[in-house]
Amino acid sequence: MNIIESLEWRYATKKFDPSKILTKQQVETLKNAFNLTPTSFGLQPIKMIVISNKELQEKFVELSYFQRQVADASHLLVLCIENDTTSEAINAYFDLEKEIRNVDEDVIADFRKQLIGMYENKTLEDKQLSAIYQTYIVLGNLMTVCAIEKIDACPLEGFVPEKVDELLNLKSLNLKSVLLLPVGYRASDDVMNNLKKVRKPLNKTIIEIE
Repeated sequence: MNIIESLEWRYATKKFDPSKILTKQQVETLKNAFNLTPTSFGLQPIKMIVISNKELQEKFVELSYFQRQVADASHLLVLCIENDTTSEAINAYFDLEKEIRNVDEDVIADFRKQLIGMYENKTLEDKQLSAIYQTYIVLGNLMTVCAIEKIDACPLEGFVPEKVDELLNLKSLNLKSVLLLPVGYRASDDVMNNLKKVRKPLNKTIIEIE
């Protein structure tokens, strides 16, 4: 399928087939797609937790307002933000850039100093909000990759983040959960399976300026 056909094929899966499991290669593809998603200044203030433990997935059901997708999907992806984007994290990024790109410190020194100063002047709330916005970029990228790879997915904001953080002990990792993405294969009797996609016509959503 081409990309548009793939996007037509996908939908927010309401019922997964729990007997069907993603291959190791498919999971690796999603992990790499996550890691290759662009983030602000390349700082990657986001982590993804990949869960395939069925007992643990089942515990998410109550925390997700009893949406069974979190338990029945092959894997559950939890998108998290780091509690803070610190000067240490920014320095670590530039040190990694020097290692990977083999650049000298004098090439990046001014930008390093500028970026550290910029983030030091941000409130913690502003830094967290920026990271949250970036999780949605990650989510969109993952869903597109899922569509291309014929992996079903269902993005979920409907859960209790504080309870998920507690369940996964995220505080100890300096993380906060933001979004859930169950991935796997649609059940044959999913009520949404054969329904046409409802979208406004392009002339109602696209504005062209020539």
